[in-house]
Amino acid sequence: MQRESDCERIIGTLREHGFRITPQRRRVVEIVCAADGHISAGEIYDDIHARNPQVNISTVYRTLEWLENLGLITRSDLGEGREVYEIATRGKHHHLVCDRCGAIIEVDDSILDGLREILMEKYGFRAEITHLVIHGVCKSCRENDGSP
Repeated sequence: MQRESDCERIIGTLREHGFRITPQRRRVVEIVCAADGHISAGEIYDDIHARNPQVNISTVYRTLEWLENLGLITRSDLGEGREVYEIATRGKHHHLVCDRCGAIIEVDDSILDGLREILMEKYGFRAEITHLVIHGVCKSCRENDGSP
């Protein structure tokens, strides 16, 4: 039920900003809303293209760009050309990315509160950390190769 209301809220916001809601754009929104977590533009395109082969991938990228610029979805650059999207209402979080196996671990925004405080105290800098991706090696990979 929440996903449907997210989808309709996003469609409504696009209309308010004067965007025409084509079937292709609506489908992009529906796919992002239905995703369990992150989804790539390629995955969105594959879904749409399977049903409607004349759809161009540029339509997917333009729609995702509009959605991101309006603050309706977030884009995460996971490195090595891997960008994923998700609806913004799923809460602010950050990502740990394993450089060996590609695992993505979501980290709640509150974990950065200490860093924000240190930056303010030490540098007088109020950090607006909207998205952070930290690369490293996950616990599973470290255990598999015996590293600490």
